[in-house]
Amino acid sequence: MKQITIVAESDPGLLARVSEILAARGINIETLDAETVQDHGIVIFTVDRYDEALAALRDAGVHAVSEDAIVIRIADEPGALARISRRFDDAGIRLRSVRIIRRNEGWGLVALSTERTERALDLVRDVLIS
Repeated sequence: MKQITIVAESDPGLLARVSEILAARGINIETLDAETVQDHGIVIFTVDRYDEALAALRDAGVHAVSEDAIVIRIADEPGALARISRRFDDAGIRLRSVRIIRRNEGWGLVALSTERTERALDLVRDVLIS
């Protein structure tokens, strides 16, 4: 799975602008996380038409970067995320982002991004979705 990340100076209208840009091209946002950290706005999301979304953002002057995200399925229970994150810590692989993207019927889908995707895949093969 590919995810798109936008880091910009804090702007209360950033999410509205990004969602309007995508809507104008008929691009559907599938997952989304938006936060303000100190003086920056950070928006991380996935869409149904990845290449078109990057082009739309570029055309509108919005600087966006993309990265691979690994999607895993874990039990929706205390400690499940701790066990997965422990694997990464023990292997010396830093997690750049972790997002719980869905919880349903005792299971959770989690998107992870790292600097070492191939090695990370080896760590989570037993719970890997994509």
